[in-house]
Amino acid sequence: MNNSDDVRSVQQEPVSDSVWEMLEKLGTFPVYHGRHTVYCLNIVGQIEGHSILPESCKTTKYEHILPILAAIEQEPLVEGLLILLNTVGGDVEAGLALAEMIASMELPSVSLVLGGGHSIGVPLAVSAKQSFIVPSASMTIHPVRMNGMLMGVPQAMNCVDGMQSRILRFVSEHSRVSEEALREMMQRTDELVLDFGTVLDGRQAVEVGLMDAVGGISQALHALYAMIETAEQRYC
Repeated sequence: MNNSDDVRSVQQEPVSDSVWEMLEKLGTFPVYHGRHTVYCLNIVGQIEGHSILPESCKTTKYEHILPILAAIEQEPLVEGLLILLNTVGGDVEAGLALAEMIASMELPSVSLVLGGGHSIGVPLAVSAKQSFIVPSASMTIHPVRMNGMLMGVPQAMNCVDGMQSRILRFVSEHSRVSEEALREMMQRTDELVLDFGTVLDGRQAVEVGLMDAVGGISQALHALYAMIETAEQRYC
């Protein structure tokens, strides 16, 4: 391991023009002025996947985020990943791809839900190694919605059910809530006017085991710093 002087000198190295250009386009940035170097990743608006959404929609494009995650996993300057979430959901496969990518990283990671972590945002929220949610935020668990024409045949229904099962399994494996409990919340009929499902505020999300703790940016950063320092001790 490098000593603290080496780490400080490395962190003060200038960022290349190409990195600044990428950060300007994507609105994400590494934080160099804390106890550790943390990469802050915003996932906001609607997750854009295989179809391009209108310019009037605030979107997070998964094809932009995937290479960033691959890059920071290999970047020795980056010690941790902070994910800020305020999303209404979006493309199921794109959102699940991002969640799987985050969950498979060795880099210490913490997620913080601000505003909302709805639909496919739920797997994204739990994909980090530790998850936080502010009290006023909410998370919506509902069945998979399909756009366009869907054939009314058993094969189509099996495809949708299989997609739902993959999402529920991922969320269950990365939180403290069972698949059965998630499916029951997904199928409730007394909370949403035009859909099945359940809406949980920040404290309720923690109570059911979906999120790890109620907290804001300070708590999220302290948890991430602690995780980084534990990892450093392990490899010293």
